[in-house]
Amino acid sequence: MVGAAVFVYGLLMSFVFSGASRNAKLRRPNPPVMQYVGYVLCGITAGASVVLMCHAIGDSIGMPLLPLTI
Repeated sequence: MVGAAVFVYGLLMSFVFSGASRNAKLRRPNPPVMQYVGYVLCGITAGASVVLMCHAIGDSIGMPLLPLTI
């Protein structure tokens, strides 16, 4: 399931970047939908990086992110 989400994320990111660079070359404004999707993808990227950084810091100091007792 994660593989499919990463694949869709990569496709959307590629589409937004190529569209934005093409519009910049042609000196046209970006469509609002593409602008909003770009902002959402930027937020997802920032949120994932914060979560992964907190997880790495927690692992390095010996605190698990989710304490599980088995």
